[in-house]
Amino acid sequence: MPSASHFIFYVADQARSAAFYRKVLGMAPQLDVPGMTEFRLPGGGVLGLMPESGIRRLIGEALPDPAIARGIPRAELYLVTHDPASYHQRAIEAGATELSPLLPRDWGHLAAYSLDLDGHVLAFASAAGHGAPRA
Repeated sequence: MPSASHFIFYVADQARSAAFYRKVLGMAPQLDVPGMTEFRLPGGGVLGLMPESGIRRLIGEALPDPAIARGIPRAELYLVTHDPASYHQRAIEAGATELSPLLPRDWGHLAAYSLDLDGHVLAFASAAGHGAPRA
């Protein structure tokens, strides 16, 4: 059984993405060194930010350059929080593009969707009845 789950986003500019997530998540990274920035997520997961050039060096020629897929959604970071409206608003203020406002979803959550600076899909959610937008 793994002791931790790490989700790594390949980013064009590590410093710019680190500043974005620092503002959105409202926390400092637990690690911020050349080649990797990490944020501890609720529930014990870790969001890593790795420069596209760094992963390219690791994977070599075995796979296409990750930069050519920038902005093509392949997954999403779905964060359940008590205040999804605030997280979503901070993301928009930090430069994210809104995809969908905070709305009730068929699966019982309120969820808002946006794209981060590199085109990764972000969702901020709460159980229905919690985290409703403030009037």
